Amino acid sequence: MSEALPGERVEDKSVGELVALASSNVSNLIRAEMALAKLELKADAKKAAISSVMFTIAAVMGGLVVILLSISLAYGLVGLGIWHWLAFLIVAVVYVVLAGLLMLIAKRFIKKIEGAKRTRKTLKHDLAALRRRGDSDAPELTA
Repeated sequence: MSEALPGERVEDKSVGELVALASSNVSNLIRAEMALAKLELKADAKKAAISSVMFTIAAVMGGLVVILLSISLAYGLVGLGIWHWLAFLIVAVVYVVLAGLLMLIAKRFIKKIEGAKRTRKTLKHDLAALRRRGDSDAPELTA
């Protein structure tokens, strides 16, 4: 394939050479965009993994500890003179509030996932540049 060298005029190239040059440039651009997307998605996957680990830790802690703490807290309330059913209801409400707080913390981590912002930005720029070239009659390919 031929490339436009410095000092070389685009008008001096044949149509086949121009098509090969354009094809090569588009191919290189697509490869670069794919590499950028992979890097960004890798960073987002890391953030998602941290969030999922936090959810898992919260669930394991909830499954193992909540039952024992709930029973001991409820019986502590019974020891203070509260009816059994009310003591267990109070304990249940406390754990619902704690679970809600854990979910809010995990939601903050999920909001930090960027979703390949730079890739979208550069793709928009590249597509806009290609559209501008298609609108004019004069070729914008320069050496």
